[in-house]
Amino acid sequence: MKKLFKYFKGNRKGMVLAPLFKMVETATDIIIPMLIANMIDIGVANQDVKFIIVYGSIVISLNIVAIVCSLICQKFAAKSSSGVAYNIRKAMYNQINTFSYAEIDKFGTSTLNNRITHDVSRIRMTISSFIRQVMRAPFLLIGSAVMAMLIDLKLSLIFLIITPLTIGAVFLILKVTEPLYDKTQKNLDRLSEVSRENLQGTRVVRAFNMQDYEEERFKTVSKNLRKSAVKVTNVSALLNPITSTIVNFAIIAVLWFGGFQVNIGSLSQGQVIAFVNYMTQISFALVAIANIIISFIKAINCAKRVNEVLDTKPSVVETNTQPLNLVLNSQTPKIEFKHASFAYQGANKEAIKNLNLTIYPGETIGIIGGTGSGKSSIVNLIPRFYDTTKGEVFVDGVNVKEYSFKELRNKIGIVPQKAVLFKGTLKENLRWRKNDAGIEELRKAIKISQSEEFVSEFQDKYDHKIQAGGKNLSGGQRQRLTIARALVGDPEILILDDSASALDFATDAALRKAIKEEINSTVIIVSQRANTVRNANKIVVLDNGNVVGIGKHNELLNTCSVYKEIYDSQTR
Repeated sequence: MKKLFKYFKGNRKGMVLAPLFKMVETATDIIIPMLIANMIDIGVANQDVKFIIVYGSIVISLNIVAIVCSLICQKFAAKSSSGVAYNIRKAMYNQINTFSYAEIDKFGTSTLNNRITHDVSRIRMTISSFIRQVMRAPFLLIGSAVMAMLIDLKLSLIFLIITPLTIGAVFLILKVTEPLYDKTQKNLDRLSEVSRENLQGTRVVRAFNMQDYEEERFKTVSKNLRKSAVKVTNVSALLNPITSTIVNFAIIAVLWFGGFQVNIGSLSQGQVIAFVNYMTQISFALVAIANIIISFIKAINCAKRVNEVLDTKPSVVETNTQPLNLVLNSQTPKIEFKHASFAYQGANKEAIKNLNLTIYPGETIGIIGGTGSGKSSIVNLIPRFYDTTKGEVFVDGVNVKEYSFKELRNKIGIVPQKAVLFKGTLKENLRWRKNDAGIEELRKAIKISQSEEFVSEFQDKYDHKIQAGGKNLSGGQRQRLTIARALVGDPEILILDDSASALDFATDAALRKAIKEEINSTVIIVSQRANTVRNANKIVVLDNGNVVGIGKHNELLNTCSVYKEIYDSQTR
């Protein structure tokens, strides 16, 4: 938790004022039992109605003050804790946005989502509870104990007996529950992961009639979460009954020994009632302190998970934030790989091995190979989604590590394998590369991407509403619109990473023809279709991360057995 203190900045005023108002409320709670004792011993005993009314009015007034102070404290606590949670979430979101694909792969989307929502919410609730109780519980405990001692010092020795018993019970329960909270959080992550997979792949699940299998899988992880949650809840639930039992026995002892004192005249009836009230307040204070400690244990586990994200350093680091002001000539390669190798984190073998490839401006390069041959890994090195483990990658003759992320990625229009659109209008989705792109630029991109036919049928045209993930569009429409998005702003490098898999052959051919005729970009086409890359200036053939052939279509048919096998399997 200590590492998170810097996110308290801007909220410290409320965190100071809230406990002060709570202390005023607590002071009224300590004074009221003595006033009630006087009402009983003087007003009721002497049947003095005026005395009862005066003291009763004071008690009511103090209760009103307590309510007002409590509301003000609650407001400050809510505002401060929400402000801290906002700062932590903002820092986490900014940190996650600095992660390369390697860090995203390491954590996983589900756990990152849980950490930035559930874990931060738990920290917020703990901070709010602490602000409200940090002054109240100790002040109530000490104040009630002092007032009880003033009434009768011998009788107050009961406090010395119940306090260590209560503290012992609290620490025993905390020792048992701490590892259980951690296990529960991990089970929650697993449940989120399974739920996310199920909901995102609902079409696949139904297509293969796997609802029963997925239900069983969900039931299994849900049971695991339930078991750990029930176990930790059952242990935690013992705290209040145990402390209440200890305090109730203490109250019985007070009434027993206090009764003797009343009989011999050492104590009045009102003083015994006040003593019982103070004993009850002490029990509330002890339980409140115990609950704060339990909340802290939960929050500490959450804080560890939050700090794990905040402390993770991105493996791809931006070393320069200034533009390079390059002077280019036609002889400078647009993209160049020099002895580039790459391995995914934790993988036993390299995805790309000793790649040497030179691509000149305006060229169209095809990359083809079997599944898992390293096609996408190559194109992910160009915009620095990953860094090479060996060798170098150059764009316009400059190592990609010398560019700022903004300058490097502004050169590139990339269409990933999975077509992702965002909730909003079509116009907003198309302007991701260039915020101020005009309608004519959007129309050109729509035309080249072969999207004109279905976009013209939208009633609102470019103001058409896209649902989250593009769920109101077909797979082919989503792919074409992601291509259009990459084309807006005329990127110097256009990367199509198997982005025509949902298109029919005619549309695919028309798309490639339009790209060749309408734009001047250097184009890299990743595909498993030989017909998609056959007209490229160069075709790079991959097999298990190794380049087994580079050349034109006809050359590779004669010189590269892997390419010939792919081509024959698709045409014969």
